[in-house]
Amino acid sequence: MTRRGAVETRAGVELTNLDQPLFDDADATKRELVDYLDAVADRILPELRDRLLSVIRVRPGQPPFMQKNVPKYTPEWVRTVTVWTEASRREVRYALCDDRRTLLWFANQRAVEYHPTLVRGEATRTTHLVLDLDPPAGEAFGHVVRAARLVRQALADAGLAGAVKTSGAKGLHVFVPLDEQTGIEDAAAATRALAARAERLDPGIATTAFIREDREGKVFLDSTRAGGATVVVAYSPRVRPGVPVSFPVAWDDLDRVAPADFTLRTALSLLADRDPWNELMPAPQALLADLVEEGHTIPIARVQAMHEGKRRARARRQ
Repeated sequence: MTRRGAVETRAGVELTNLDQPLFDDADATKRELVDYLDAVADRILPELRDRLLSVIRVRPGQPPFMQKNVPKYTPEWVRTVTVWTEASRREVRYALCDDRRTLLWFANQRAVEYHPTLVRGEATRTTHLVLDLDPPAGEAFGHVVRAARLVRQALADAGLAGAVKTSGAKGLHVFVPLDEQTGIEDAAAATRALAARAERLDPGIATTAFIREDREGKVFLDSTRAGGATVVVAYSPRVRPGVPVSFPVAWDDLDRVAPADFTLRTALSLLADRDPWNELMPAPQALLADLVEEGHTIPIARVQAMHEGKRRARARRQ
């Protein structure tokens, strides 16, 4: 590392304005973000490598924004992939964050959150099945933990095992690594089936209702993180007060932690020299045929909610 006036250089990347506040309510500086991401580079890069990356950036005096399309001034040494997106009817040039230099460049751009896809490169398979557990407003973290245990039981009943991490907000993410034989559509179907099975174990705790007003104070088991969807990566900071971090937790430790335990300032001391996300992640697994078949009979939650929303709107007009 070299220092030149107000500019520091690491791995050939010029780092500027390091002592500025990161964002309102962060209680941290840009330097702390850069130092943290540099310290966890060996842990976070294997999770980001070869995956199309979206980031959430914060500029001084502006609200946070998600960046998918890299800016024109992106250095030529940052690997990119151009993808046609049907949703926006345009080509998007995504970055691939494969090395320390690219990670530091993103940190200097005030990229706080890192949201990679569940697909590597141009592969036609999803590497992980993911369930996102989202608590209702005002509920204690223990409510989410109870729902997570339902998911774990549903996984075990299907002959599967997963790893869990805090989302960096108020919820939890359960990841199940998949073998190379699992296609994207089958993985998405299995995700829906697992959410439905977990809900059936205790419908008083968990729900698959996509429409918020239908959740009745229960934990939402979001099964839509599939295919080309993105999920915040383990060890990523979040743009929230105190800069919490999405952090791996052993299943048996869920009752002893809270999301606020893991922040930009505490995570490194908790990690020491370990990589718990890698340690806790089971080996890739195959999906049972009955799980996939059940999932293909379950409508995609977001699509079903869209149709239901239109139906309710027509009913109100009538």
